[in-house]
Amino acid sequence: MKSLNQIWLLMKREMRILWTNPIYSFCMVVFPIAVMLFFTTMMDEGLPEDMPVGIVDLDNTSTTRSLVRRLDAFQSSRIVASYPSAAAARHAMQRNEIYAFLYIPKGTTEQLLSSRQPKVSYYYNMASVMSGSLLMRDMKTISTLGSAAVGQATMRAKGIGDEQTMAFLQPIRIDLHQVANPWTNYNVYLSTMLVPGVFMLFIFLITAYSIGTELKFGRSKEWMRMANGHMLTAMLGKFLPHTLIWLSLVYGYEYYIFGVLHFPHEGGAGYIILLGLLQVLASQGFGIFAFGLFPSLRMSMSICSLWAVLSFSMAGSAFPVMGMDAALQSLSWLFPLRHYYMLYQITVFNGFPLLEAWFHFAALTAFMLLPCLVIGKIKNAMLNYVYIP
Repeated sequence: MKSLNQIWLLMKREMRILWTNPIYSFCMVVFPIAVMLFFTTMMDEGLPEDMPVGIVDLDNTSTTRSLVRRLDAFQSSRIVASYPSAAAARHAMQRNEIYAFLYIPKGTTEQLLSSRQPKVSYYYNMASVMSGSLLMRDMKTISTLGSAAVGQATMRAKGIGDEQTMAFLQPIRIDLHQVANPWTNYNVYLSTMLVPGVFMLFIFLITAYSIGTELKFGRSKEWMRMANGHMLTAMLGKFLPHTLIWLSLVYGYEYYIFGVLHFPHEGGAGYIILLGLLQVLASQGFGIFAFGLFPSLRMSMSICSLWAVLSFSMAGSAFPVMGMDAALQSLSWLFPLRHYYMLYQITVFNGFPLLEAWFHFAALTAFMLLPCLVIGKIKNAMLNYVYIP
């Protein structure tokens, strides 16, 4: 009972600190909510639409104009200009007026009708990976459809039926089934990694900041005295209010994306709740561990910032970890966001049992327990260290 009373008094002390210091309000409520709304609304259409494309049509026949109209009808592409030469279109791309252009040389229709394989070129800017990939796909599809349309008209003129024509033009028909996200909604892919990654960044920083300010503002000995020198009591009393706030934020975000935006979640609510709990506790564990390694406000927050920023590259969402060098593949296991993302992909997104992701579950649990390695060093710092700016 005495320990519970000490924890309660420490919690009330921490809540006063949270209330009086505006940094906590902004970093634990305002900024995370702003980030959540920013990313989910920025990609609310799922895919970028009507990206500007140019045309260089030197043939200018009914066949090539039909190809241009079909390209303009695609969801991702919008024809915004026609250029007299490839050089003019290239300059427009360099000025960022268009993302890509389709080059149709003179004589294309004539060569198509005589089956002489004309060359149609398309150029796209890969400075933006998503726009370049989508426009490349559209222009490649149009190039294929152009030759197929001519071939279909020729075979019909020879009296060949539509079924035989399609079997000749498309001998293998692809039956595509995209698992869990048939709409190819990039909001589903990116917001479920970027937003939790930013949340982890804030949790890392606030956790290290909260301990470091005990030294900075000369409150460390009072903190230890109220806990009667027991570090477990001191940590529980200090971070339970933080944990409740972070859990409210994380579960609010999960309700928003899964309940309001209807992101796919084959695994169900149980895995979602477990994932949110692991995310918060593992992030707090890493923040405490970072301060224990470097009992300095400035150094610990620098380590947390560096680790959180690197997590976005090492999570495996933008670039698959299996495609990285062996050393980077090994290093990826040291980032909580990597394990969070894999656990989300396996259990929530695809609906596989937790046993399939047991290693990532164990890794997040290990991050939760990291403070046990440095708890004595933190206690020594609180009792004996002097804050140095």
